[in-house]
Amino acid sequence: MTDRATLADRFVATTDWAGARRENLAGDASNRKYYRLWRGDASAVLMDAPPEKGEDIRPFVRIARFLDGAGLSAPRILAEDEAHGFLLLEDLGDDLFARVVARDPATEQPLYEAATDVLLTLHRTPPPELDAYSPEFMTQMAGLAWRWYRRGVLGDEAGQAEFEAAFLPILKTHAPDQTVLIQRDYHAENLLWLPDREGAQRVGLLDFQDARTGHPAYDLVSLLKDARRDVSAPVEAAMIAHYIAKSGWNSDAFTAAYQVLGVQRNLRILGVFARLSLHFNKPHYVDLIPRVWDHLMAGLNHPALAPVADMIRALPAPTPDALKKLKDQAGCVPTL
Repeated sequence: MTDRATLADRFVATTDWAGARRENLAGDASNRKYYRLWRGDASAVLMDAPPEKGEDIRPFVRIARFLDGAGLSAPRILAEDEAHGFLLLEDLGDDLFARVVARDPATEQPLYEAATDVLLTLHRTPPPELDAYSPEFMTQMAGLAWRWYRRGVLGDEAGQAEFEAAFLPILKTHAPDQTVLIQRDYHAENLLWLPDREGAQRVGLLDFQDARTGHPAYDLVSLLKDARRDVSAPVEAAMIAHYIAKSGWNSDAFTAAYQVLGVQRNLRILGVFARLSLHFNKPHYVDLIPRVWDHLMAGLNHPALAPVADMIRALPAPTPDALKKLKDQAGCVPTL
């Protein structure tokens, strides 16, 4: 079998970037890898998404073109090799929101307002046909907190079925809508600041290949209850108010959906981060779990979550001993 490096060379050789200098860029939680190509002062990005490891570039291409058509800044597709899993993309630079705000905390509010405006723009555009992020599917995803996180810490999944039976009606009541495209990982390490562009196009979008149709509050939750950085409470409150004011949503209904989806999302992330350590041997994700837990506990204060609050609080807290258990088992647990 031809190795990925050789396949990548062959792909690049068919483009205008043949012979370009190549340097590594950071990968992500998937099996995808990224490289920056240099041709003089010009640059492009090579995505390596191996099909034999379950990657598929077609959703990325489809959603990138949809976002571009909606007037947003997804990377332009310069060349593609569907069979072997390679894409050549417009290079949107390195100014991730997380880095920009770390350099200058005063930029937090304007950057997050721009990111919220992206959602307002996106949500005015009818979505393409996609799988729905339905209450039933969201309930299954929330159950990952028992299947992987609780199991990794305590060795069992006790309480999962009871939780799911109680949580599904809450989602059906407060977040039944699947009316917009949701990117699902819309946060400060997947957004790039492009200040030379105008309006919503000032935000570069990177991670959207897993898009589904879902509730308009979902990506706002992803943005503001970030597993990787603390968004200030005033900015969170201001962005929720900004979205409600510009979209015309009823404040109480949107806030309830926001909190319910926040709990759903953070339960899912608990399970995903535990699985990344236990099964995929990526224990560094365990270090993010305490922030996820804090988001989860805060969300349980909303009255809509009362029927499941005690069940969720019964999950093991991410104490140093609990986190050590997840790390000590890294790469040792088969697929469940």
